[in-house]
Amino acid sequence: MSTTQPDPTTLTDDEIRAAVRDRYAASAQTVLADLGSASCCGPVDTDAITRDLYDADQTDLLPDAALAASLGCGNPTALADLQPGQVVLDLGSGGGIDVLLSARRVGPAGKAYGLDMTPDMLELARRNQAEAGVTNAEFLLGTIEDIPLADATVDVIISNCVINLAADKDPVLREAHRVLRPGGRFAVSDMVLLKPLPDVAMRAMALWTGCISGALLDTDYRERLAAAGFTDIGIQVTRTLSTDDLADLAVQLPVDAQPAVADRPSLLAEMNGAIASAFIRATRP
Repeated sequence: MSTTQPDPTTLTDDEIRAAVRDRYAASAQTVLADLGSASCCGPVDTDAITRDLYDADQTDLLPDAALAASLGCGNPTALADLQPGQVVLDLGSGGGIDVLLSARRVGPAGKAYGLDMTPDMLELARRNQAEAGVTNAEFLLGTIEDIPLADATVDVIISNCVINLAADKDPVLREAHRVLRPGGRFAVSDMVLLKPLPDVAMRAMALWTGCISGALLDTDYRERLAAAGFTDIGIQVTRTLSTDDLADLAVQLPVDAQPAVADRPSLLAEMNGAIASAFIRATRP
C-alpha cells in the first residue's frame, strides 16, 4: 500500500481544513474513549512541543480529560494577564483546558468562549466543563476564519498552537481584530519559523496537521498582524526545538519522503534553529 501523503502546498484551503479536522477529531475520540494522551505532535508526556506547559496548581482542579486533550505549544492563560470581568475568546479551544482556566481567571463577572470546528472536541470540552463545574464558559462551533461573535465584544483573544493550522492566516487575524474591543489584546501561543523549512518538510501533511509546516516566519507573522490593523506587536520565543526534538518529529514525514539514513544529519542540520514556540502579543487600537 502506498504511504504517499497529499502535498499541502497543492491542496485547497478546504482540503487542508478537512485534514486538520480529521486529525483532531481522532484525538478527541481517543480521549473520549479512554482518556488517551493524544497530542498536537505526539503523546503529551513525551512530545517536545507539548511537554510541561501547565503547573500542577493550574490543573489540579480540572478533569483529567482536559489535560489529556491539551494539544498546545504554550500556556497563553499564564501570559495573557487576564482580569476579573473580562470576556475571553480561545481560538481553536480543543478539549477546553485554556477556556476553563480563563473562566476561573475572569471570575463570575467575566466570560470565556471557546471556538472549535470539530464537533468531537466540542463534545469533550462541554463534558470537561460540566465535570469542572464552570458556569461562565461557552463553547461554539465554527471556524477561526469566521468567528460567530459580534464586532467589538471581546477583551482578550487567546489561542494555543492553532493559528498555524489555518491554510490562510489573514482572515483569521482580520476576524480576531474585528471581534476585539478597542484596546483589546491578542495574546496567543503559536509555532513560528525563525528561518524557512526545507521543501520536504513543507510538503508533509503530517507536519502541517502537527503544527509545523503551516507555521509562519516570525517576520511574516508581524507583517500580517500589522496588515490586519494590530499595533504593539511582540513575538517572544519560549522554546526552540533542539536537534533531538527534530529527530523525533522527522519520523512524521511520509515514508516515501523520508531522507535516507545517511542524509538525515544534513536535513536536521538544515532545520536546526528553524522551529520555535512563541508567545505573540498585539493590540487592537
